[in-house]
Amino acid sequence: MSNENAKVVVERTYRAGIEDIWSLWTTKEGFESWWGPQGFRADVRTIDARTGGTLEYEMVADTPEMVAAMKEMGRPPSHATHSRFTEVTPYSRLILTNLIDFIPGVATYKSNIVVDFIPQGERVRMVVTMDPMHTAEFTRMQEEGFTSQLTKLDSRFGAH
Repeated sequence: MSNENAKVVVERTYRAGIEDIWSLWTTKEGFESWWGPQGFRADVRTIDARTGGTLEYEMVADTPEMVAAMKEMGRPPSHATHSRFTEVTPYSRLILTNLIDFIPGVATYKSNIVVDFIPQGERVRMVVTMDPMHTAEFTRMQEEGFTSQLTKLDSRFGAH
């Protein structure tokens, strides 16, 4: 029996230093290097990785196929995303609170992404816990999209 309100948990362990994995979430270069499902990219406008700091980026369809798919759905090829770092414990945990204000016909709401970083020798275990979205379908798409963007890190660091 599935629970539509269940949080989505995605884990990966990468052969990398904690600083490398941490910087993927906390620097413009790091975030842009992997954020966004396959066929999309993130153009960071502001990233202030401290408690209370902001993360503002544009999610952009960056392949002809994705631009066409977005057009077919009646959606623009990009949208602004507004987030806040609501907790930052360096090299250990961060919480990003995203403002979900880009879905037509859906009232704006907040959704958290909690990331725990666990060093394990020459590897880092990254546990990402996401709040469910407004419907089970959107939660499923969120999980698929996040898993898709992790393939960029899987190929770079080798997931275990």
